[in-house]
Amino acid sequence: MARRGTRRRSRERSDESEQGGGDARSTASRPIWNGTISFGLVNVPVELRTAEVRDELKLNLLDAKDHAPVGYVRRNKRTGEELSWDRIVRGYEVEKDRFVVVSDEDLKRANPKATRTIEILEFVEAASIPPLYFERPYYVAPTGVGLKGYVLLRDALLRTGKAGIAKVVLHTRQHLAALLAVGEVLVLELLRFASELRSARDLPLAAGGDAQGVGIRSAELDLAERLIESMVVPFDPSRHHDEYRDDLLALIRRKARSGEAIESEEPEAPAAGAEVVDLMALLKRSVADHRGGEERAGPRRVPPEKARTRRKRA
Repeated sequence: MARRGTRRRSRERSDESEQGGGDARSTASRPIWNGTISFGLVNVPVELRTAEVRDELKLNLLDAKDHAPVGYVRRNKRTGEELSWDRIVRGYEVEKDRFVVVSDEDLKRANPKATRTIEILEFVEAASIPPLYFERPYYVAPTGVGLKGYVLLRDALLRTGKAGIAKVVLHTRQHLAALLAVGEVLVLELLRFASELRSARDLPLAAGGDAQGVGIRSAELDLAERLIESMVVPFDPSRHHDEYRDDLLALIRRKARSGEAIESEEPEAPAAGAEVVDLMALLKRSVADHRGGEERAGPRRVPPEKARTRRKRA
């Protein structure tokens, strides 16, 4: 029983890694869940597919002495015996050293409806959900005879600007979620519960962050607004990518070619007294640099080669 659950989790990770090698917008991943969307008396058969692509570099653990890979060994903590997946099950510790085994069937039997249903509890303005609550997106696809109900719900959400707040059970845990209409598809965005977010009340905002309390002049605020307006472009995340990943890969390849350690470039130390800044001067320079920005596809970016040349000349 447990082995099937482990294989399923392994397949889910494989789906995500397969997506990482292709187009991040693809919905070609396999379904990880199927059930229904329930709102009122309406039930729409659907399935969930991963919408997130994790494009992280995989760094292996090595023995510093001989660079041999270090693996994660599944061992019985009492006997030290190495175990195969056939021997591994899930268990909940009800008291010290006493466990109750929990199978895949038990997980479903605990609440069959909850494990098969995205139950919409209420509707809210989609724009009213604070970004802090968003955790992970899933594409929602219609199945069987669910296409008509799917399109009906999608178009109703688009026309009203609303999002459905729902609960769904995934991977042995119940999640709060927002069902959103995004273009032609429905997206289920897992949300954090309010109890999972830290309070911002203890952040060190002088005078409560009030502009006058920290000495901001109206002219500085006007310039800041002009700077923001000069850098406004249509939202297009495809213009951006993980540049640090590229730089890290380039460093790894240089090390592989040379076989030697490469000295890191130390960041430039800030000038003495740099904590005291002339905001007005910086804002004026920034506005001048970005003047005419609305005519460009995006803010200018100085190529790294030119930036290094400028620093050397300076």
